[in-house]
Amino acid sequence: MYDGPFCVLSLVDNRTFKRLLYQVLAHDPEHADIRAFFHRFRMALRLRRLKLQGVTTDGSPLYPEPLRGVFGDVPHQICEFHVLQELTKAIVRAVAQVRKQLAVRKPVGKRGRPTTAAAKRLRRRRQRLQQKIADLFEHRHLFVQHDLTPAERRSLQTITCGLRQLRSLRDLMEEVYRLFDRRCRTDTALAKLAQLRRRVRRFKQIGKVLNKLHSPNLDKALTFLDDKLLPSTSNAVERGNRRHRKMQKTVDRVRTREHMHNRIALDMLRESHSEARSQTLETLHHTRKGQKSR
Repeated sequence: MYDGPFCVLSLVDNRTFKRLLYQVLAHDPEHADIRAFFHRFRMALRLRRLKLQGVTTDGSPLYPEPLRGVFGDVPHQICEFHVLQELTKAIVRAVAQVRKQLAVRKPVGKRGRPTTAAAKRLRRRRQRLQQKIADLFEHRHLFVQHDLTPAERRSLQTITCGLRQLRSLRDLMEEVYRLFDRRCRTDTALAKLAQLRRRVRRFKQIGKVLNKLHSPNLDKALTFLDDKLLPSTSNAVERGNRRHRKMQKTVDRVRTREHMHNRIALDMLRESHSEARSQTLETLHHTRKGQKSR
């Protein structure tokens, strides 16, 4: 997590959503920083006689090499959300590119009310293209939405009439979403991905969008299919980062390295007492309810 000139490294347990280890850096992290951070975590695991079973990270290139050097061949899952986010952004940009191409194709007529039949046809054509551009902008989310209702599918068929490349983009997204089905195994998903990559080579009009399909992060994002305990996303870390940013906005206006360190330590202390605090509150509620019934 980046906060001004500082960077916070965090390790979070995805089962309990509790932060296990953190470090505040005053510079951008490098492989040496990540390696030293992992060594601290490995030492903490050895003291507690625990073993690391798997790691989920985002698509940053900072993690794979230090992770292999410190923990060996531990399963490494790339966050499914970050991979899909990159692909959906690319598809939305491709839809925007098609809108620009349609805008260039709009005919330019004379000013004023058309009087001849040719001028009226030209005006109708320009209005149809403008309406299609507006529909593509308004319903651009339909190209990347996970599930579509029958009404939304009919709308998508209408706005993509005459634009086969856009229908191919929607089919592509549906195939990608099917890869992350928990009922599938990793080997089967990788075979489907290889088949999808071979099939989309002929889609020349889509352009650079298909380059995202050849990213190695997409292969690593399917690791979780063979392990039910391995989380597919790094939501646990993102949740802690969101809570930290919220506290920064409401409490810690002056941001220094020491203040950030103390704030995260206080948050971890609060998390360690959360179970006892909830039990205390539950006991107080039951006691209060019994006193009122008397």
